[in-house]
Amino acid sequence: MRPLTIDSLNPALQKVEYAVRGELAIKAEQYRVQLKEGNADLPFDRVISSNIGNPQQKGLDQTPLTFVRQVAALMEYPALAELAPDVFPKDVIERAKVLSDEIGSIGAYSHSQGVPYIRKNVAKFIEERDGYLADPNHIFLTAGASAGVSLLINMLITPPTTGILIPIPQYPLYTATLAQHQGVPLPYHLDETSDWSTSLPEIEGAIEKAHRAGVVAKALVVINPGNPTGALLDEETQEAIIRLCEKYSLVLLADEVYQVNLHRPSMHTFTSFKKIVRQMQSPVPLFSFHSISKGVTGECGRRGGYFECTNISEDVIALIYKMVSVGLCPPLAGQIAVDTMIRPPKEGEESYSLWKKETDAIHEALRTRTKTMADRLNSLPGMSCVDSPGALYLYPRIFLSNKAQGVACEAGKQPDAFYALQLLDETGICVVPGSGFGQKEGEWHYRLTCLCPGVDEYVTKLESFHKRFIEKYGTD
Repeated sequence: MRPLTIDSLNPALQKVEYAVRGELAIKAEQYRVQLKEGNADLPFDRVISSNIGNPQQKGLDQTPLTFVRQVAALMEYPALAELAPDVFPKDVIERAKVLSDEIGSIGAYSHSQGVPYIRKNVAKFIEERDGYLADPNHIFLTAGASAGVSLLINMLITPPTTGILIPIPQYPLYTATLAQHQGVPLPYHLDETSDWSTSLPEIEGAIEKAHRAGVVAKALVVINPGNPTGALLDEETQEAIIRLCEKYSLVLLADEVYQVNLHRPSMHTFTSFKKIVRQMQSPVPLFSFHSISKGVTGECGRRGGYFECTNISEDVIALIYKMVSVGLCPPLAGQIAVDTMIRPPKEGEESYSLWKKETDAIHEALRTRTKTMADRLNSLPGMSCVDSPGALYLYPRIFLSNKAQGVACEAGKQPDAFYALQLLDETGICVVPGSGFGQKEGEWHYRLTCLCPGVDEYVTKLESFHKRFIEKYGTD
């Protein structure tokens, strides 16, 4: 019998890379196991997982929102409402009762597209946010935004000549999914010198380059607010992007999962692409994504999200429905969390004051940490950092000497990966090198989250390591 080997599997899978959970994350987990087993030889006493936007992971201090967890508890075990009637606020009990009447047991499959009642609530949320109607039948609940992104990219690709325009730096989900489904990534660079703004000439240049190579640009990915940059698009740029999509017949994929993560709301506001498309009366096909993993909900492990289809024909909607039906249904726990995200307690309801207190605290913690970290990283020699107005991350640039680059090359590593590995070895802080997100040739970055508690101690470790690294390798 022939053995099962790597060479006998789908060759496209060997090209898939996902830096967020790549080499550094694997090594960090090994260190975590060593510490748990009592290894006293490491120069740190804990591992700080700053590589991924996972607000509720152990070691970070974003606590679950009480309202979300109380509704979840009653949905898991409805009898709690009678067994402990004084524990749950009246609006929580009412929410769980209405959801239970609509869903029944969460141990059963739901509608393949997601619970109709929850989709109607998502449609109302979108209408209130944008001022334009939304059709529940054009909304698909998913196991996180990533599931929707993967499904739609898979459907858009007709290998080997389909290209998808992706921002650089980008969230590695996009290049990984394109590799898996044999699509062609068409990178367009964001402008770091203007706070990671989106350049329309860059996008057009990428389209023209693809055309010369015989690749058809079929879709454009925009992450707003950005990941890993946190950049927020203004409406003028959004309108220009839509006009460009019209010019080149591009499908627009709007990744908007960080729409609530704004650190300076008095200066910056989020506007959805759905709103701009409707204002312009544009025919651009648009898929918009949202998730419970980010914002202030932070329920990554529940796997809940949705995408809305705008200007998508009914036959394409039907094909999407057929494909999601193969997976039977998204997780019910995630769907319920989506409902709590888009329908939080209202002022005057019993749960509102606590919900407001908890969400305000999360926003303030992210705001102060982001500013503190950006200011202090910017003060270091050989480093610059755009102060992100949104999302959960900073993406500092590190200026590495020829000596550091040479040593990294001898070690078989990208220079920023070499830097990040030494950072992990010496401090226990795990970040993601910029080479995992994409960057201009000869430039080096890393991404770290702004979720870590004890920001002074955390940044002090980053500063001390960077100074030692510069002292050892120079700054030429």
